[in-house]
Amino acid sequence: MPKKDLQQMIDAISNFNITGVLNGCIAYGNGHINDTFLVICYDEAGKEHKYILQAMNQYVFKEPEKVMANIERVTAFLRTQTDNPREVMSLIRTKDNQAFFKDQFGSYWRMYDFITDAICLERPDCTEDFYQCAVAFGKFQRYLNDFPAESLYEIIPDFHNTPKRFEHFSQAVKQDAFERAKDVQEEIAFLTARQNFYPILTDSFKRGVLPLRVSHNDTKSNNVMLDASTRKALCVIDLDTIMPGFSVTDFGDAIRFGASTADEDEQDLSKVRLNLDMFRMYTKGFLDGCSGMLGNDEIMLLPEGAKMMTIECGMRFLTDYLEGDIYFKTAYATHNLVRCRTQLKLVQEMEEHWDEMKSIVKQYCR
Repeated sequence: MPKKDLQQMIDAISNFNITGVLNGCIAYGNGHINDTFLVICYDEAGKEHKYILQAMNQYVFKEPEKVMANIERVTAFLRTQTDNPREVMSLIRTKDNQAFFKDQFGSYWRMYDFITDAICLERPDCTEDFYQCAVAFGKFQRYLNDFPAESLYEIIPDFHNTPKRFEHFSQAVKQDAFERAKDVQEEIAFLTARQNFYPILTDSFKRGVLPLRVSHNDTKSNNVMLDASTRKALCVIDLDTIMPGFSVTDFGDAIRFGASTADEDEQDLSKVRLNLDMFRMYTKGFLDGCSGMLGNDEIMLLPEGAKMMTIECGMRFLTDYLEGDIYFKTAYATHNLVRCRTQLKLVQEMEEHWDEMKSIVKQYCR
């Protein structure tokens, strides 16, 4: 995505209903998708006002108007569910009362109120932090329980349709455009052997067992704001990928990332383990946040959600490796393959501890 120059940012800022006079605008955060800036203003009384300005990545999000329509509707609904303004991201509207500004170069900009006295963590520092992240995403589900999920735009079609992901993977194996398949036969066999597992969630939805909900689709800890003093959950951020989906995939993606003992691209697979204490803590936090809104069938599919998101991610890494590393950013030639192997090792860990995972979630059934 082309970098924005200072004048372009200033022009964008001038189109939003901010309080005070612009004093500074600096790059902010560690996000890899959108360009994010901290905007600092001062009013006549000398009071500081902070905002988050973002230039949306139009390579990733081809229809930014739909992204913003989803965000606008969901945040408005969330504000009807809580009296605490710090629990919801607040869009700053433009001077012509729009949720975003499109500049003369075709770039899309949006602005949020800055959430003060808050932190977000790249990885949880302890089990309590992981619990609080789980509470935040559980509350996100509970607050949106009555929101008509089917009315949202599907920002990335079939994002977590694992059977379709497997079709794509199988085609990549067949085409073998970069002649890499010969070196990954073990990984191909691993993914192929589990193809009967992939339709479990989609079939459960078709049977009415798994309800359609508003899903966040990027439930890492760095997308949760915690109060800086109490470290209690405040709100969920980064709403670009909210769309119709399943609670269990949001749960599962958090487990894939947060309950692994190793980084996503750890090359020493002996370091990759499933931390059952973290799984247990996240389960408790997520269901505490949901506060009884999930049915027993949905709760019992939480382990399937964790395994599905992990194996799907591994499949996507291997697909990209076979297709020449065209989707995920890589730092070296086998980076995607290393990522794939890490995910598949975590799947093995889940399979070895399957009965324990099921037992943990079962205690929350009514």
